[in-house]
Amino acid sequence: QLGNELYDYFPTKELPNKVRLAVACCVNMCGAVHCSDIAVVAVHRKVPTLDEENVGKMCEIPTTVASCPTSAIRPNPKTKSITINDEKCMYCGNCYT
Repeated sequence: QLGNELYDYFPTKELPNKVRLAVACCVNMCGAVHCSDIAVVAVHRKVPTLDEENVGKMCEIPTTVASCPTSAIRPNPKTKSITINDEKCMYCGNCYT
């Protein structure tokens, strides 16, 4: 949507120069937001919700646990899933990627 809104400006002289536009879904910056003129980055604002039944099928539990910089994610052997300590979670989104 954002690109569509700016599309008409690109062939004109209304913008001061060519503009690099980036949109990223998280702070991991695969959208190259760090080297763009206009960047929109989504920020997680709450602890991820868990689908206990499918976490083990969709995620590699050791990789998910290792991705957390604050050690808020721990394996839960009873459910073959994970648990998240809400107080330690800093909403970085590493566990999503």
